[in-house]
Amino acid sequence: MVRSLLVAVSMLLASLTGTAQAKADLTEFDYPLLLGDWYWFSNTEEGVESEGSSYRAMNIKFKSDYHYVIRLLQVDGNVEEWSGIYDIDESTVTFRSRGQPEQQHTYMLSYNQFLLDGARFTKLAPEHLAGNWRSSRISGQDVGDAVTQLSLSLRPDFLFSAEVSGKNGKKIEHRGIYYIEDDQIVLIFEDGQHDSQFRLGSNTLTLTNKLFGMEAIMQRE
Repeated sequence: MVRSLLVAVSMLLASLTGTAQAKADLTEFDYPLLLGDWYWFSNTEEGVESEGSSYRAMNIKFKSDYHYVIRLLQVDGNVEEWSGIYDIDESTVTFRSRGQPEQQHTYMLSYNQFLLDGARFTKLAPEHLAGNWRSSRISGQDVGDAVTQLSLSLRPDFLFSAEVSGKNGKKIEHRGIYYIEDDQIVLIFEDGQHDSQFRLGSNTLTLTNKLFGMEAIMQRE
């Protein structure tokens, strides 16, 4: 029974992977922890002055197609925005934008912290995504009868735990890091990584795989 549960878990994770692969394989991106929305906030009401303007917050969005968007919030409420393409290696990120000089910066990166020339940015997840989720229904030809329930805990600091339960009470658990892009979520754990497509409601998280006809409907606990 344990073996059949392991096979069913593998099929379930493979099914969750198929949708994203048909769209864009995020697991092939070289710097996956960079992807997402990063925010810096000034710790004073006066903000931080730069080139004659004072800024209260900054947002950098990195995409897997090597495009970026930067938004700067001034103290007076005005927002500056520009976009372009970026290059990255293990220690340096380079921003290029039409009509602007190339900018090169040193960085340090973790799963939820990004130090850019000493400025600390924090990654924020979509509103309502973090929390504990438990499946109310799992369907699909590749799920298998051995799987009875899927539990998924997504923390706001981008750590996760996932637990798959079988009919005999046996459970298999994975822990690791997750990241997202648009409607795709990737779970990275010790034995590998898997990505899926998600749809988020106020109290419902739906993981789907149109290629394999798989759907897992999760309810917030």
